Amino acid sequence: MAATAYAIIIAGGNGERFWPVSTPERPKQFVDLFGGKPLIRHALDRLEGLIPPERTLVVTARRFVAQTRRALPSVPPGNIFAEPCRRDTAAAVAVAVGLVKRLGGPEAVGCILTADHVMEPAAKFRRALRDAIRVAAKKDAIVTMGIVPSTPATGFGYIRRGETVTTGTKTVFHRVDRFVEKPDLATARDFLSSGDYFWNAGMFVWTARVMEAAFVAHAPDIGALIGTVSAAKDVSAALRRAYPPLRATSVDYAVMEHADNILVAESDFDWDDVGSWESIPRHFPSDPQGNACLGDPLLVDTSDSIVVSDRGRVTAVLGLKDVVVVQTRKATLVCSRDRVQELRRIVARLGTRPKRPGK
Repeated sequence: MAATAYAIIIAGGNGERFWPVSTPERPKQFVDLFGGKPLIRHALDRLEGLIPPERTLVVTARRFVAQTRRALPSVPPGNIFAEPCRRDTAAAVAVAVGLVKRLGGPEAVGCILTADHVMEPAAKFRRALRDAIRVAAKKDAIVTMGIVPSTPATGFGYIRRGETVTTGTKTVFHRVDRFVEKPDLATARDFLSSGDYFWNAGMFVWTARVMEAAFVAHAPDIGALIGTVSAAKDVSAALRRAYPPLRATSVDYAVMEHADNILVAESDFDWDDVGSWESIPRHFPSDPQGNACLGDPLLVDTSDSIVVSDRGRVTAVLGLKDVVVVQTRKATLVCSRDRVQELRRIVARLGTRPKRPGK
């Protein structure tokens, strides 16, 4: 009998990368720039026919619960779980393992998925995920989704593949040789030319039994949360008690980089973490001057720029090159394209900025 699979969408975020369209109160997963619906809705919709909404769980911050419910009306409200405080991805994944064990037992399969990435076509994603679920259930392995790199990107972590593993699936699987931090450009070029590296997309698949064993072996302090969640009468109350003392660390540092039973699925769908405004030209056409625009801005003698104009707003740009201009009802951004990754500095300053009299 096929293993029962649950999807767990990890949905945190600070709203930094797409400011001012995204904000700390409305982070990237709720932005509807891509395909006319929030990214978190895309995350759910691409599971259609593989994992139903009834077996889809969301782990998010307390302040995002209401927005998540509005964005995912087909997901039962009881499937959306609030973290009492930020403790990075290791704690969120431990919660996920506990929930899967609680709902489906130790042999149930959990799929950790992202809330704010673009993956196309959905059919290829589902095929790779279906194969990963089968392999995780049969091989006592943690399966991570590796993306075949198309550019020498320096903003992603990488996975070096080892020997190929026979699985009987259309998707090819390899043992993971090692995880690699974000490289410099020269190293990323070497990775790309070697053909031995994948982008680490932050998605992985496991049975509750296997993932709990990995936590016990490598991060037992955080792994204790799994038993707490799986046995709790009231999960929310249990999280409020157990979360604050936990250390904040990523699941990669806590578990994945130490486990020796990890396989990587060679995934052939297009993946983009849409990590900044620089992703806009990859998903929307540019004009003859190299400008990628959303809305209806007026551009004169402007080139190689990204301009986003909110509905009903007139945004005019004259005589500029290599800039990002974003206008919303509440804020306007103007910055050089080569500094768009620094938007968190603005968001941080806004958080400490004193209110003006009368505001």
